[in-house]
This record gives sequence, structure tokens and C-alpha cells, in this order.
Amino acid sequence: MGNSSFVAIALLMSVVVLCNGGKTSSYVRKLIQNPVDMPLDSDAFAIPPGYNAPQQVHITQGDHVGQAMIISWVTVDEPGSNEVIYWSNSSLQNFTAEGEVFTYTYYNYTSGFIHHTNITNLQFNTTYFYVVGIGNTTRQFWFITPPEVGINVPYTFGIIDNYPNHDNVRWDTWGRFIERSAAYQPWIWTAGNHEIDFDPQIGETQPFKPFSNRYHTPYVASQSTEPYYYSIKRGPAHIIVLASYSAYGTSSLQYKWLTSELPKVDRTKTSWLIVLMHAPWYNSYYSHYMEGEPMRVVFESLFVKYKVDIVFAGHVHAYERSVSVNAQPH
Repeated sequence: MGNSSFVAIALLMSVVVLCNGGKTSSYVRKLIQNPVDMPLDSDAFAIPPGYNAPQQVHITQGDHVGQAMIISWVTVDEPGSNEVIYWSNSSLQNFTAEGEVFTYTYYNYTSGFIHHTNITNLQFNTTYFYVVGIGNTTRQFWFITPPEVGINVPYTFGIIDNYPNHDNVRWDTWGRFIERSAAYQPWIWTAGNHEIDFDPQIGETQPFKPFSNRYHTPYVASQSTEPYYYSIKRGPAHIIVLASYSAYGTSSLQYKWLTSELPKVDRTKTSWLIVLMHAPWYNSYYSHYMEGEPMRVVFESLFVKYKVDIVFAGHVHAYERSVSVNAQPH
């Protein structure tokens, strides 16, 4: 990608595409006859060679402005090292950061050893290389930090999809599948209904258990009280992630956090105010119709007041977009 920067926004369980403005295409995709899943022996799902080799490597922004990165990976045989060795392309000096390791069980599944290490004090707009693992099974990757937050900073975003739904083996295969992108480009995580994983019938009463163990977010940096709603700044954008499946009434912690976060948006530094959530508020498709209505009633007036530029949502397995909801260009 040269010197351009990229961040992927993972709207879990979502199919959302960034499109240019203008007339919607009349193209209709042909129905696929007898569709099948990608076979598990595809190289996209391959386990890296070597004893205890790090796998499912992924990164996400680790602070509020882009000078930290959370490096995450899984080891299967034993915990191994939780250190990340990293350096910039403009320096010969290596740095080391140490993080934490987590495991969880879900019904009859036991996870591998899930590592999360936050590397901090990074320089803006700089290429960094990093190494995870130990001995003969180290693996090296790289990423580019964003430019300093600013109104005239060009930046590129993308939208990605996922569908685990209680199947924790699928979490592992999907983690290996996305590594080709997620190890190099920071993803912004949002939780959908299939990430709740609440099923008392099999003894699973902790919501979001797999998701919260596997995918850390920088929620503390924006004074949020839960990892499912938070904000970051990235280039010219102030990005707010909301939780469709956490309490959002006017007395909820999420509502109180949002009402304190929106006044902090500084349009002289971040010209774009982007909101991510899972369940859309406006949906004419028969599936999931009006499911987002209770949240819309609570939050919509705030979006209008603070002139949210664009909202990305998923949940509905059909693409739909709208013009400005309040008919007032910002």
C-alpha cells in the first residue's frame, strides 16, 4: 500500500461495504447453486509450522490517538513467551514489551493461550516491525502507525465480516483466516448478537466470553466502563463504537458515557464523526425489521445534535444505505 494507511473495522456478524455516492447499481448477484463453505484444508486456515508457533495474530489500536498497538496471538501447546520485540524502520534499536495471557472454556471447548501485549509510545506515521514467539518458532510482522490526528489527513478505512455463533473452533479457524490482514492492519472491534454466546442450557452464563477473551479494545483510554463501547481517533476521524447488546437506556452506563464523549469531538481536529454499531436503526428489509428501534429512540437526537457524519451497522444480511437522516448536510 506504499505510504498510505489502512484500518479495518470488524463489524462482527456484519456484511457492510463502503461505496461511492451516486445512483445505486441495478446489478443483482446470481444465486449460487449448492454453496459450500471454504474447505478447512485450504491454506487460508493453515496452522503455522513449528512447535507452539504463534497463530491468529491480530492488532488493534491500543490508545485513543494511535500511538499504541495491542498485539494479540494464540499459542496452542503451552503459554510460551508473552513478549513482543519491536523496532521502527528508522531505528536499529529493539524494544520489548510484555503482556498478559488468557484462557477460557466454553462448554466442551478449551481455548489456546491467548496473548495480549500493548506496545506504547509509538511515533506517528511510522513503519514498525514486531516479532512474537520464542526459539525456532518466532514470527515477524509489521504495521504502519496512523498520521497524527488532524483535519486534513487522508486515511482509508475498510469493513470486514465474521460469524462464529457458539462454534469456538470457528473462532480459531477464522482467526487464522484473517491473520493475513489483521496482523498488519489494525482492526476496530464491535460485538454483534452472535458474539453474546449466552446459553444457560449448556452452563454458559457469561455474555461475550469468547469475544472478550480474544479481542481486546482500548476502552479505558476513552473512559468507557465496558470493552464493547469506546472511542478512538484515527487520522481525520473520531470513531465511536456502540454496543447494541449492552444496556443503553438513559440511566445506563453506556448512555452516560456517550453523552460525555460526544461533546469532546473537536471538528477542528477530526472533521469526521463516525459511529459503528451492530444492529441498524433504519432497515426496510424483512429480516430484523425494527430491531434497532428502541436504541434509535434513545440515541438518535444525540446523533442529530452532534452531527454524526456516517453510521455503519451490520446484522441484516442485505445491503442498504440512506441519505442524511435529518436532511441537513453537515
